[in-house]
Amino acid sequence: MGKVAFVFPGQGSQKVGMGKAAFDASEAAREVFAAADAALGGISALCFEGPEADLMLTANTQPALVTTSVALLRALGETCDVAAGHSLGEYSAHVAAGTLSFEDAVRLVRKRGTYMQEAVPVGEGAMAAILKAERELVEQVCREVEGVVEPVNFNAPGQIVIAGAAGAVAAACAALEAQKARAMKLPVSAPFHSSLMRPAELRLAPDLEAASFADPAFPVYVNVDAAPVTTGAAARDALGRQVSRAVRWDESVSRMVADGVSLFVEIGQGTALAGMIRRISPEAQRVSVQGPDDFAAAREAIAVARG
Repeated sequence: MGKVAFVFPGQGSQKVGMGKAAFDASEAAREVFAAADAALGGISALCFEGPEADLMLTANTQPALVTTSVALLRALGETCDVAAGHSLGEYSAHVAAGTLSFEDAVRLVRKRGTYMQEAVPVGEGAMAAILKAERELVEQVCREVEGVVEPVNFNAPGQIVIAGAAGAVAAACAALEAQKARAMKLPVSAPFHSSLMRPAELRLAPDLEAASFADPAFPVYVNVDAAPVTTGAAARDALGRQVSRAVRWDESVSRMVADGVSLFVEIGQGTALAGMIRRISPEAQRVSVQGPDDFAAAREAIAVARG
């Protein structure tokens, strides 16, 4: 009998129309969207109708994704043994665990998105995905390039994201391509999880301190340490440090597998995490929940995993 992990996607998976099928099919999902609208206003319309340009704004994207994930979670109505989220998705994981109320989570991520966007003027920062390169090479090139550029997402073997000042990111990409790696600039508006996000981390700290954090009902594996937290204080601390530090997703998944997880249920828009998990731990079972059509398969997989 294996453990079940619920995992939640981060920024980049957003899509106009997300969550609408769950809203139409489930009273529990409708309650989540209503709560988001009451807390921030306009989230439902943004998710269901766009416009895409507004949904892509970081301060909107972050609460919209958390709302969609939590609506699907509540509509699914299943429980897990542990949870994790990729970057922003860590907030959804903490809502699942009862560490944070949903309303506090969407208010916090609206501020988080705003602070992250404002930390570096648009155009001055950049991010790029590096494929077919080992971690050691990426870290070495980033150290050798002049200016701020750092590995910020360790997503899976051969899939690392770098971020920093635009010129330094471009130079690192060129150096890595000379070493036969593949580099792709990402369509994002800020160098997320790099040390350039330190001003955003400092601005978010008092908001995190003011929010009520409970001890999670089950372990939540946090990005910044690739380790489980079991207290509200540790959860708050990890969410603060996460803003300007790397997402250690590959290590987090490996640690969950080592700790007995046999099934990963991705809850939210997209299937990016399932793809990463397949590369990190091919033996682990994976299922994605993007809408009501996926509920039956997810419930069956959870029942099988629990024996």
